[in-house]
Amino acid sequence: MIDVERVEPSPIRLGVSSCLLGNEVRFDGGHKRDRFVTDLLGAFFEWVPVCPEVEVGMGTPRPALRLSRDGDDLRMIEIKSGVDHTEAMRKYSARRVRALGALDLCGYILKKDSPSCGMTRVKIYGEKTMPKREGVGLFAAPLMEAFPNLPVEDEGRLHDAKLRENFIERVFAYQRLRNVFRGRWTPAQVIEFHAAHKLQLMAHSTVAYRELGRLVATLKQKPRSEFRDEYETGFMRALAHVASRGRNANVLQHAAGHLKKLLDSPSRTELAEIIHDYRNGLVPLVVPVTLIKHHVRKHGIEYLTGQVFLEPHPRELMLRNHV
Repeated sequence: MIDVERVEPSPIRLGVSSCLLGNEVRFDGGHKRDRFVTDLLGAFFEWVPVCPEVEVGMGTPRPALRLSRDGDDLRMIEIKSGVDHTEAMRKYSARRVRALGALDLCGYILKKDSPSCGMTRVKIYGEKTMPKREGVGLFAAPLMEAFPNLPVEDEGRLHDAKLRENFIERVFAYQRLRNVFRGRWTPAQVIEFHAAHKLQLMAHSTVAYRELGRLVATLKQKPRSEFRDEYETGFMRALAHVASRGRNANVLQHAAGHLKKLLDSPSRTELAEIIHDYRNGLVPLVVPVTLIKHHVRKHGIEYLTGQVFLEPHPRELMLRNHV
């Protein structure tokens, strides 16, 4: 089975808005360094910094920009002068996205609210109306369209503990998935991968888990490239559903079921109580998971040892201490 105790081979490459690394590329000559990105994630990932506005040739400092509605079109306009950078940004973005495709990215962190890099809720201005938060940056949009399965978040949303844990979980899952399908993969490798991610998928979406199971059953009947694309899309869409406390608790109880014949009565009671406490929000996820991992190691339960759910990302990130 997949070794979930092993930290994935590093570095894993992530794209990032350059200002989040502390690079002084903002319109005012400053930066937006994010310490979660630089100080914690930097130990596990190799960054590919991108600043569309600098790379397209606007310079630093530069006039402030905004997205404006022009009929059905969006334009990137300098606020004071009205200079239109839309076509230059679109041509640049198409080239840059193609170049990024060769870098085997496993995720991307964008700058929130940016007219180029914002992934959601970017302000769009109209001539006579209040701005509406319904836009996507002119670089972020083609990026996400070109790589629909790529884990993407903005640094603002990463302040939410659940979204942060979900994003990093998806990054490591995407890297493992890409490794499976790299080169001449075999049906046995796919089946092993799917089995190792059973509990993880169930925690995110039982419906998606069943759908992927039916897809794996057709593994030898479909063209290889068609199966690969369908499985990758279904797998990553499943993980994009943030795991709820209730679904996690159900998975923990499922895991506990594999232990009940091996534990004495006090140990079974202790585990049941801790899972109950987690379900009710009294302890974070790391508490019941740590206890289950202890029993799994003690009793050598191969099936659970191979379940990625028990450690989907490096414990040093401490993401499950807060969910």
